[in-house]
Amino acid sequence: MNVLSINKIIDISMEISEEMTVYKNREENRPKIEVTRDFKNSDAYETTMTVGMHTGTHLDRPLHMIEEGETMDSLTPDRLVVPCQVLDMTAVEEGITKEDLEGKKIPRDHFILLKTKNSFEEHFNFSFVYLAASGAEFLKAQGIIGVGIDALGIEREQPEKNTHKILLEKDIMILEGLRLKDAEEGAYLLIAPPLKIKGAEAAPVRALLVR
Repeated sequence: MNVLSINKIIDISMEISEEMTVYKNREENRPKIEVTRDFKNSDAYETTMTVGMHTGTHLDRPLHMIEEGETMDSLTPDRLVVPCQVLDMTAVEEGITKEDLEGKKIPRDHFILLKTKNSFEEHFNFSFVYLAASGAEFLKAQGIIGVGIDALGIEREQPEKNTHKILLEKDIMILEGLRLKDAEEGAYLLIAPPLKIKGAEAAPVRALLVR
């Protein structure tokens, strides 16, 4: 019998709360959590939550940017239990370009996670580090299966949404809203299946790195 040896598990997910950081600090992006039953009026405790699909740590599917693109229910969970490479990009100040990625270890058929200075900020920074279109094209050419970043968006103020489209048109998965402060550069197993929501263009994820 094979035994899986686990030395470390790192939770790289954002905690969901009404006070959490949301994209551009927009109130409509903030989750709402309501207690519907408690021990004052019932024998059980229950809550309901209203949350956007792009709140906190989440996975984008092609429909997010491509008309009639694939949705969350067509994604099999084995695609999110995969080998992963964390790349330390903390020296980058703006967009991560092809030149920034050249020389990094980028194995084929791996999920690539971009660790930037975003992971060390708790507030929403309108100048967050993002993946530039040239960086997305470079990663696509390496044969990756997915890319994640520690910002609530993988691109920033790109009118044509080039980064998203370069990746999603090839069904390269996009994970946004990661927390990579405690993850050193190197190889891991990524476990990050999203909620299975019919027809959805994105869904929340509880993402873990296993070493």
